[in-house]
Amino acid sequence: MSRASTRDGAQGNRARRAGRAVGRALHQPITGAARRVRRATHAQGAGESGLGKLIELHAVNSAGDMMVTIALASTVFFSVPTDQARGRVALYLAVTLAPFALLAPVIGPMLDRIPHGRRAAMAGSMLARALLALTLSGAVVGGGLELYPEALGVLVASKAYGVVRSAVVPRLLPPRISLVKANSRVTLSGLLATGIAAPLGGALHLIGPSWPLYGAFVVFTAGTFLSFSLPHKVDSAKGEGRARLASRDESAGPAPAPRRPGLRTVGPSVLHGLQANACLRALSGFLTFFLAFLLREHPLGGLGPAASLGLVVVAAGAGNALGTAVGAWLKARGPERLIAAMLGFALCATVTAAVFYDVLAIVVVTAAAATAGLCQALAKLSLDAMIQRDMPEEVRTSAFARSEAALQMSWVVGGAIGISLPLYGTVGMAVASGLVMTGVVLAVRGLLSAARHGGRAGARVT
Repeated sequence: MSRASTRDGAQGNRARRAGRAVGRALHQPITGAARRVRRATHAQGAGESGLGKLIELHAVNSAGDMMVTIALASTVFFSVPTDQARGRVALYLAVTLAPFALLAPVIGPMLDRIPHGRRAAMAGSMLARALLALTLSGAVVGGGLELYPEALGVLVASKAYGVVRSAVVPRLLPPRISLVKANSRVTLSGLLATGIAAPLGGALHLIGPSWPLYGAFVVFTAGTFLSFSLPHKVDSAKGEGRARLASRDESAGPAPAPRRPGLRTVGPSVLHGLQANACLRALSGFLTFFLAFLLREHPLGGLGPAASLGLVVVAAGAGNALGTAVGAWLKARGPERLIAAMLGFALCATVTAAVFYDVLAIVVVTAAAATAGLCQALAKLSLDAMIQRDMPEEVRTSAFARSEAALQMSWVVGGAIGISLPLYGTVGMAVASGLVMTGVVLAVRGLLSAARHGGRAGARVT
């Protein structure tokens, strides 16, 4: 063999070794991060029970929803004048109201009747959103009316997923993790995925208005396949029954004939906890839409509209994440008192914002958004804990489905109130205080009374 051939061979070997070294340098951070994420999601028995896979699926779901939100926000809200944007958002909420009204009474009973199709239901939600993202990619360019029914389909599929996911969590609960902690992990995975997907979706939007929807298509397609990786026990109906969700005075004689399940009175703790959470969820919807329009016309301090809205969004997200983390740390001790405290905390924040808005708008608005996120997260985790504690295992799935649908409806109602108000900060914060005060009047006394008596009430299984 000639010297030239030897040199060429040696150079080729060095090039291959250099290529492998570069590949390892690029591959190791990604695989290392993936291993760390997998260890976190599968800790404390979550991997063996299947909860870890649900945590990962929810992260995928949240990332896809965020990309759709970025695409819609740029078309419905930011691309037109304020008055026209308000009309578009009002139409958007109007077309979502009827499906939410249908979602509450239909999804829960449907899960009772077909408990063997939960993985398919989650996969169907993902696949529907993947296909709708493709059709929306054409509609967002023109911004025509065809955008609304397609966006409606995405929203309904997203909320249907949320209801099914809430019903699935108790089936995947590891022995060493409480339901509050499990829900905290699932929620935190969604928040982290949203934080990653938001800048990615923004970067895709710089390429073109349709590109975030192309990204959503890829994400939801992956979620479709990931749904079927959940354990088969997700589809098992063993040990479950339909929840009547009605308390009854046992001294009143024999139980009446079975009637249609509904969120009437499941006992003082869960009933008042649901009322409080509905008001806090309405507050969240209200602040989302009212502040979006208010800050567009009247930015905070010396900031621009986008920076003002971004600051409030970050504050709300940080509050939500903090509430979720604190909820896991508290391990559901005293959930009735905790919900009552969250109502009081939210009331103080909104009243303070109303009083001092004209003086310290940037401070009080940011604080109100962060407080709303914190209180909503902690109150929801506490409601989950009460359902776990007070509802028998065989009816718990049904109770979760119904409570989640009712809370989603409350968010839409709060949003509708937010877009109907004139853009005056003091007025808006006063209305926000009124929403929280409604929860205080309806729920605080009952929650504290239930806490003193142990907070337990039986739900009948029919």
